[in-house]
Amino acid sequence: MCVLGKDKIMELVEKYKIIYPFNPNQLDGDSYVLTVAEDVTLQYLEHKNIVSHEIVYTPPQYIAYLTAKSKYGRMGLSFLNAAKVHSGFIGRLALELVNLSNDRSPITIHKGDPFMHIEFISRMGAPSPYIGEYQFQFMTEEEIKMYIPILKETIPNYPYYAKIWFKDKPHLLKL
Repeated sequence: MCVLGKDKIMELVEKYKIIYPFNPNQLDGDSYVLTVAEDVTLQYLEHKNIVSHEIVYTPPQYIAYLTAKSKYGRMGLSFLNAAKVHSGFIGRLALELVNLSNDRSPITIHKGDPFMHIEFISRMGAPSPYIGEYQFQFMTEEEIKMYIPILKETIPNYPYYAKIWFKDKPHLLKL
């Protein structure tokens, strides 16, 4: 297993839209910095989810990990959830936060702010694409349709997974 560098991230963005929309200025070392979808203010001890503006697709031969930009930890935000993105997952990402600031003041994160690093890591062994309830989270049907050709190309046994993913949207099975 190894962390992918900028050149490999760029290659996967072009081939599979692993980050959409993609801005090359948000590449940071061996990671990409995702931005916030909407303004969020957390009061002291309040818990909220912060959602990425970008859609992330983790092809089956990769996994990804998230880390928040350190400036938010220094402000007092604590991250509650595991920051792993399963292979085969596609959707906007949500990080669960709580405001633990020492001065007990609100913390606001604005739409478009750079917020979390995502690092893609190669995985070994047979793929086992994500089939959980958060597949396609926070995506429109048009965005899902944009990814169907990519999923057909990259997911082994796509028809099996499509039946699970689209059980509530059978019209997408026909695409």
